[in-house]
Amino acid sequence: MSTHSNNDPAKVILGFLEDLVRIPTVYPPGNTQAISAYLHATLAALGYATKTYAAAPGLDNVIARMGAGRPSLVFNAHVDTVGTGDPTLWTHPPLELSVKNGYCFGLGAANCKGSAAVQLWLAAELARRGGPRRGEVVFTFVTDEESLGQHGMYALREQGLIRPDMLLLGAPTANAVINAERGVLWAQVTTTGRPAHAGAPERGDNAIARMMRVLQHLTARMEVLLKDRTDGDMCSTFNIGQINGGTNTNVVPARCSVQIDRRLLPGESVEEAFAEIESIVRSAGEPRAAVCVEQLRGTDGFRSIAAELVESLCAAITTVTGDPASFASAIGVSDGRYFAADGIEIVNFGPGEGSEGHASNESVSIDSLRSSAMILERMVGALMGYRDEPGHLPRD
Repeated sequence: MSTHSNNDPAKVILGFLEDLVRIPTVYPPGNTQAISAYLHATLAALGYATKTYAAAPGLDNVIARMGAGRPSLVFNAHVDTVGTGDPTLWTHPPLELSVKNGYCFGLGAANCKGSAAVQLWLAAELARRGGPRRGEVVFTFVTDEESLGQHGMYALREQGLIRPDMLLLGAPTANAVINAERGVLWAQVTTTGRPAHAGAPERGDNAIARMMRVLQHLTARMEVLLKDRTDGDMCSTFNIGQINGGTNTNVVPARCSVQIDRRLLPGESVEEAFAEIESIVRSAGEPRAAVCVEQLRGTDGFRSIAAELVESLCAAITTVTGDPASFASAIGVSDGRYFAADGIEIVNFGPGEGSEGHASNESVSIDSLRSSAMILERMVGALMGYRDEPGHLPRD
């Protein structure tokens, strides 16, 4: 594939995106060995110092760097995807890139292989122009984002493989800027009872019935508590995402479990949110030994500082589009949360609409891909400069 620059980066980006969509990376299990081999080879051929790191078998991550020293500008895109869901709802083959009426369709096209394709084009452009004039630029392509897991960006930070001063995460933000993000808590509630034949239910103790009482109480209380918890466009949310219980229709169930997703404002903590849920569950009036509340995972939200990364990105948006940069709020969470306590600039930015992620017939517009690439190219020039272009001097 040619990486020579031209006035319109779309052709090269679409070539990258076609390759990325074709390689399945569905979570579970989120296996990224094949796509990481492609990314590693592509970036190494461009002259990047490239490394593949796996914190767990099959969950490969790629780190590619050019330049040296500080500042370290790190780009990120996750390349794992959710499943296709009901295949009958797809009118385009999910593992093939289909282009129609200015849109690219395919699994992960918006979330987040579109951003990955843009960043690959940017990596090629940076290499063609001799690399950065100051500091280093690092591209990371990771797995385990869709599971909120710790084998992707979290592992790269913990292992010291990246130490960003500025972090830009590819995300379907419609090329708006997101520098504040909600936290997330996943919790599990389990109720237990006593099995019996369904023909004599009075001899048992129905764990599902107990769970229904607990959830009715919990949902009613959370609706009241969260209705006024807002921060600009962001709000606190509570969702019952999974429920499992029983072994057979003719058996009184002895066990039932639910998993809960709780989104937190930047000022809320995971510890406090879990304690709130646990307290409400305990006040439902069920025997303490018959109800268990567990925290599965969680990270706090953040509001990033706004300095040269945000300033350069906003200036580039205005130059490319002719409009002022717009700021948005994220529906989901990003891997930027692992760096929230590091005192660095963290921004989510990229092509595509957030509503397209996890949807059947997922798509991203060619115009959005093109604009994203041109914006990032100008931003890198302003922040880091291009070594072979003295006219592209970095910021002081």
